[in-house]
Amino acid sequence: MGDFNIRYSIWDPNFLYHSAHSDLLMDITDFMNLELSKLTNQVLTRYLDNQQNLNSVINLIFLRPKSSEYDNHSIYPDWKLISDYASLIINIAIFKEHIQTRKHIIVKNSKEEENFVAELIKAIKELNIENISKVEVIEQIIQSFANDIDRI
Repeated sequence: MGDFNIRYSIWDPNFLYHSAHSDLLMDITDFMNLELSKLTNQVLTRYLDNQQNLNSVINLIFLRPKSSEYDNHSIYPDWKLISDYASLIINIAIFKEHIQTRKHIIVKNSKEEENFVAELIKAIKELNIENISKVEVIEQIIQSFANDIDRI
Protein backbone atom coordinates (compact mmCIF):
# COMPACT_ATOMS: atom_id res chain seq x y z
CA MET A 1 0.00 0.00 0.00
CA GLY A 2 1.11 3.53 -0.33
CA ASP A 3 0.76 7.05 -1.65
CA PHE A 4 1.28 6.47 -5.36
CA ASN A 5 0.45 10.06 -6.41
CA ILE A 6 -1.14 8.70 -9.58
CA ARG A 7 -4.66 9.66 -10.54
CA TYR A 8 -6.70 7.29 -12.69
CA SER A 9 -10.40 6.91 -13.41
CA ILE A 10 -10.43 3.29 -12.15
CA TRP A 11 -9.78 4.35 -8.54
CA ASP A 12 -10.71 8.04 -8.66
CA PRO A 13 -14.26 8.63 -9.98
CA ASN A 14 -13.58 12.40 -10.20
CA PHE A 15 -10.69 11.89 -12.61
CA LEU A 16 -11.74 10.90 -16.12
CA TYR A 17 -8.35 10.07 -17.60
CA HIS A 18 -5.34 7.84 -17.19
CA SER A 19 -1.65 8.27 -17.82
CA ALA A 20 1.41 6.24 -18.74
CA HIS A 21 2.19 6.21 -14.99
CA SER A 22 -1.10 4.51 -14.13
CA ASP A 23 -0.59 2.00 -16.95
CA LEU A 24 2.94 1.26 -15.68
CA LEU A 25 1.71 0.87 -12.09
CA MET A 26 -0.97 -1.60 -13.22
CA ASP A 27 1.59 -3.54 -15.30
CA ILE A 28 3.99 -3.77 -12.35
CA THR A 29 1.33 -4.92 -9.89
CA ASP A 30 0.00 -7.42 -12.44
CA PHE A 31 3.54 -8.79 -12.89
CA MET A 32 3.76 -9.17 -9.11
CA ASN A 33 0.40 -11.01 -9.13
CA LEU A 34 -1.32 -8.26 -7.14
CA GLU A 35 -4.66 -6.58 -7.69
CA LEU A 36 -6.08 -3.29 -6.54
CA SER A 37 -7.99 -3.91 -3.32
CA LYS A 38 -11.71 -3.29 -3.49
CA LEU A 39 -13.03 -0.47 -1.36
CA THR A 40 -15.76 -1.15 1.18
CA ASN A 41 -16.53 2.57 1.06
CA GLN A 42 -15.86 4.75 -2.01
CA VAL A 43 -14.38 7.96 -0.60
CA LEU A 44 -11.38 10.16 -1.37
CA THR A 45 -7.96 9.57 0.19
CA ARG A 46 -6.36 13.01 -0.12
CA TYR A 47 -8.00 16.23 1.03
CA LEU A 48 -6.37 19.55 0.13
CA ASP A 49 -6.76 22.89 1.87
CA ASN A 50 -6.34 24.98 -1.27
CA GLN A 51 -8.99 25.55 -3.94
CA GLN A 52 -6.60 25.17 -6.92
CA ASN A 53 -6.33 21.38 -6.60
CA LEU A 54 -9.13 18.87 -6.30
CA ASN A 55 -9.36 16.28 -3.57
CA SER A 56 -8.43 12.89 -5.00
CA VAL A 57 -7.75 9.19 -4.59
CA ILE A 58 -3.99 8.58 -4.76
CA ASN A 59 -3.46 6.21 -1.82
CA LEU A 60 -4.01 2.61 -2.81
CA ILE A 61 -3.65 -0.94 -1.52
CA PHE A 62 -2.69 -3.84 -3.79
CA LEU A 63 -3.25 -7.36 -2.50
CA ARG A 64 -3.11 -11.00 -3.51
CA PRO A 65 -6.07 -11.67 -5.83
CA LYS A 66 -9.02 -13.93 -5.02
CA SER A 67 -8.22 -13.99 -1.33
CA SER A 68 -11.41 -13.65 0.69
CA GLU A 69 -9.46 -12.58 3.79
CA TYR A 70 -7.62 -9.77 2.06
CA ASP A 71 -9.77 -8.57 -0.80
CA ASN A 72 -11.06 -5.25 0.55
CA HIS A 73 -10.16 -2.28 2.66
CA SER A 74 -11.84 0.78 4.15
CA ILE A 75 -10.94 4.44 4.08
CA TYR A 76 -11.54 6.63 7.11
CA PRO A 77 -11.40 10.32 6.17
CA ASP A 78 -12.40 11.35 9.71
CA TRP A 79 -9.18 9.84 11.07
CA LYS A 80 -6.87 12.12 9.10
CA LEU A 81 -6.47 14.63 11.96
CA ILE A 82 -3.92 17.25 10.79
CA SER A 83 -2.79 15.22 7.79
CA ASP A 84 -4.29 15.75 4.35
CA TYR A 85 -4.47 11.95 3.85
CA ALA A 86 -7.23 9.66 4.99
CA SER A 87 -6.35 6.41 6.75
CA LEU A 88 -6.59 3.20 4.72
CA ILE A 89 -7.43 0.23 6.92
CA ILE A 90 -7.45 -3.48 6.18
CA ASN A 91 -8.33 -6.19 8.68
CA ILE A 92 -6.23 -9.32 8.38
CA ALA A 93 -7.41 -12.30 10.39
CA ILE A 94 -4.63 -14.25 12.07
CA PHE A 95 -5.52 -17.86 12.69
CA LYS A 96 -3.87 -20.05 15.26
CA GLU A 97 -2.09 -22.78 13.37
CA HIS A 98 0.22 -25.55 14.46
CA ILE A 99 3.07 -26.19 12.05
CA GLN A 100 4.75 -29.55 12.46
CA THR A 101 8.53 -29.17 12.52
CA ARG A 102 11.43 -31.55 12.92
CA LYS A 103 14.97 -31.03 14.04
CA HIS A 104 17.98 -33.04 12.98
CA ILE A 105 21.05 -32.82 15.13
CA ILE A 106 24.45 -34.10 14.10
CA VAL A 107 27.27 -33.94 16.59
CA LYS A 108 30.19 -31.89 15.28
CA ASN A 109 33.26 -33.91 14.17
CA SER A 110 31.35 -37.19 14.52
CA LYS A 111 31.28 -40.07 12.06
CA GLU A 112 27.62 -39.17 11.42
CA GLU A 113 28.66 -35.64 10.36
CA GLU A 114 31.36 -37.02 8.10
CA ASN A 115 28.87 -39.40 6.41
CA PHE A 116 26.26 -36.64 6.04
CA VAL A 117 28.72 -34.23 4.40
CA ALA A 118 29.91 -36.99 2.04
CA GLU A 119 26.30 -37.80 1.05
CA LEU A 120 25.54 -34.09 0.61
CA ILE A 121 28.55 -33.61 -1.69
CA LYS A 122 27.47 -36.68 -3.68
CA ALA A 123 23.90 -35.30 -4.04
CA ILE A 124 25.25 -31.94 -5.23
CA LYS A 125 27.51 -33.58 -7.80
CA GLU A 126 24.57 -35.64 -9.11
CA LEU A 127 22.36 -32.60 -9.73
CA ASN A 128 21.37 -32.41 -13.40
CA ILE A 129 21.97 -28.75 -14.28
CA GLU A 130 22.56 -29.15 -18.01
CA ASN A 131 19.24 -27.69 -19.23
CA ILE A 132 18.25 -24.84 -16.92
CA SER A 133 16.15 -22.77 -19.29
CA LYS A 134 13.13 -21.88 -17.13
CA VAL A 135 12.35 -21.02 -13.55
CA GLU A 136 10.22 -24.17 -13.35
CA VAL A 137 13.29 -26.32 -14.14
CA ILE A 138 15.26 -24.66 -11.34
CA GLU A 139 12.36 -25.23 -8.95
CA GLN A 140 12.27 -28.93 -9.93
CA ILE A 141 16.03 -29.26 -9.36
CA ILE A 142 15.76 -27.59 -5.95
CA GLN A 143 12.80 -29.78 -4.95
CA SER A 144 14.67 -32.91 -6.07
CA PHE A 145 17.74 -31.80 -4.08
CA ALA A 146 15.58 -31.14 -0.99
CA ASN A 147 14.07 -34.62 -1.31
CA ASP A 148 17.55 -36.12 -1.57
CA ILE A 149 18.64 -34.29 1.58
CA ASP A 150 15.56 -35.57 3.43
CA ARG A 151 16.57 -39.13 2.55
CA ILE A 152 20.17 -38.69 3.76
